[in-house]
Amino acid sequence: MYRERPSTLGGGAVLWTRTAAPVAGPALVLPDGCMDLIWREGDGAAGFLVAGPDTRAQRDAGRPGTAWTGLRFAPGTGPAVLGVPARELRDQRVPLDALWPGARVRRLAERVAEAADRGAALEELAARTRTPGRLGRELHPAVARALAAGRSVADVAREAGLSERQLHRRSLDAFGYGPKTLARILRFQRALERARAGRPPAEVAAVTGYADQAHLAREVRALAGVPLGTLLRGPG
Repeated sequence: MYRERPSTLGGGAVLWTRTAAPVAGPALVLPDGCMDLIWREGDGAAGFLVAGPDTRAQRDAGRPGTAWTGLRFAPGTGPAVLGVPARELRDQRVPLDALWPGARVRRLAERVAEAADRGAALEELAARTRTPGRLGRELHPAVARALAAGRSVADVAREAGLSERQLHRRSLDAFGYGPKTLARILRFQRALERARAGRPPAEVAAVTGYADQAHLAREVRALAGVPLGTLLRGPG
């Protein structure tokens, strides 16, 4: 079972929980431009995991009863909490002690494990850790919003006061990939949201910037690894 709510951190962060069902297969995690700090419990063990920004769908497996509590950071905001450029974690799942000193992670793990509310404990951890600008001048969230709205990379760079090359370099650190890839992923998410709302594929393709329905179908397969119809039927 999966649930989510807006995080008290603000800035587009989302707090989510998931428990592996007895008969369900691995969960399909779709690329969305985000990074996650995750607390995992199951099989008599618990610990932190960091999920980097994905360029393709990932399948997260877990034994029945395994529970995850995660903080999903909006595109471009994760590095300020994790202290690592997003490009270094692209398409990866790594334990937190691979990024932070082991002794520190053990202390934090004890604190979260003892907390009555795992989600609130994660939010507190992130709030204390977040240091805007620690990796250099951050890209304004307006960059991600403009790309999500379908603006061209040239327009976004100009409005940010950057050359396209500068925007690309800063995007690698902030988002994990260049602005063209981020725009592609955000367009996919925008299309999926409309399709899940019941809009026909041809209409979805037209209003979200795809050349046609066939183009939409190719992009869904490339990013999700499965056809649009499979995504709309639910977890597989």
